[in-house]
Amino acid sequence: MLFISSLVLGRAYCGWICPASGIQDNIMQVNNRKITRGNIIKWIIWIPWIATIIILAFKKGGYHKIDPFYQTVYGLSISDVSSLITYLFVLVLIVTPAFLIGRRTFCHSICWKAPFMIPGRKINLLLKIPSLRLKSQSEKCISCHTCSTNCPMSLPVEQMVALKKMENSECILCGSCVDNCPKQVIKYNFGKNKSKTII
Repeated sequence: MLFISSLVLGRAYCGWICPASGIQDNIMQVNNRKITRGNIIKWIIWIPWIATIIILAFKKGGYHKIDPFYQTVYGLSISDVSSLITYLFVLVLIVTPAFLIGRRTFCHSICWKAPFMIPGRKINLLLKIPSLRLKSQSEKCISCHTCSTNCPMSLPVEQMVALKKMENSECILCGSCVDNCPKQVIKYNFGKNKSKTII
């Protein structure tokens, strides 16, 4: 589902829906240090994990049914002690790096959901599918650094605006740059990409 949504919405799930994002945004009040390295770790986690799922699915003869509410009772997935322990483990995995290292460390380095969306966005760019994206008017930029300073993913937004290359695989389309720009240089747009991707 994340892969399919990313074909049209990019990583908007990360910026608008993911509960891990909200938790980390609150921790930014304590540790707001920028994180610019370490995003390869999530791929090291994701590749063997997804490979194991595929191998096990083949061994069992494929999927026979899909249950989106698996182990969910009365709308909650914490129905027993083992579920609670798993939940608390994941919560510690999200919170601890953000406290110790900096803003959105979990998103940058550990998140196993992002690798579903990054290829989807790259396919979107390759096939030129109209989608939600950021658009900038570099001539209006006053180089105040507000966009780069406020980006929760520590992206060089001001540089992206200057180069007119608003695509970045780590951009979560959260809108911090849109909301904080005093000159409204950056806006949301729904259409085809007209710039190259910054990796």
